[in-house]
Amino acid sequence: MTFEAIRDQIYQYQANGKRLFTSSSFQSHSLVLLHILSRIDRSIPVYFINTGYHFPETLRFRDYVTQLFGLNTIDLKPEVPRFMQRDASGNLLFTSDPDHCCYLNKTQPLDAVLREYDVWINGVRADQSAVRAAMKVEQPAPYGTIRFHPMLDWTSKMIWQYRKEYNLPTHPLEEKGYVSIGCEPCTRRLDPNMQEREARWFGLKKVECGLHTELVVKDNPK
Repeated sequence: MTFEAIRDQIYQYQANGKRLFTSSSFQSHSLVLLHILSRIDRSIPVYFINTGYHFPETLRFRDYVTQLFGLNTIDLKPEVPRFMQRDASGNLLFTSDPDHCCYLNKTQPLDAVLREYDVWINGVRADQSAVRAAMKVEQPAPYGTIRFHPMLDWTSKMIWQYRKEYNLPTHPLEEKGYVSIGCEPCTRRLDPNMQEREARWFGLKKVECGLHTELVVKDNPK
């Protein structure tokens, strides 16, 4: 979608009385959507899912971008404290059950946010993973919320061109070889023969945290 198309759709939602929010991990490629929204309506809440495991560089970058773009950023923290996020052996869940760790720290907190809004503006792109390639621009989410994916048809080249055109800042870890940046224990540098999302949960049969697999209404099987 073009900037104009995104703007017009957001205005249409607002004209219909819809309550909008977005979420962001504040990675370099995430800034394009944030910048676009800052040009349209800076009052739209931006939820940052603060798992407690982020790189310090990410937290500082979040604060910098929030001030630079004039965003309404809200820190969203887990309902279950970290000391309770342990398996039967006492180990933190990211070491033994990363799916449940993601659920407690990301999916469950955002699930509660969905109950308060009508439209979730989400920056997923079809070129990021097979899961995302199967998505549509508008999809139903739990509680009657609409998932709006304005960046779905954008490519990594388009993201790079927009970042260059508007001189957007770069996440400080990117120059150290990190491209897809999430929680520190589950993120590694990108090797030359790896795709973008393969730097997350390396060595595991896991490419999504649950936000885009659980917080979406599945089509009924035929």
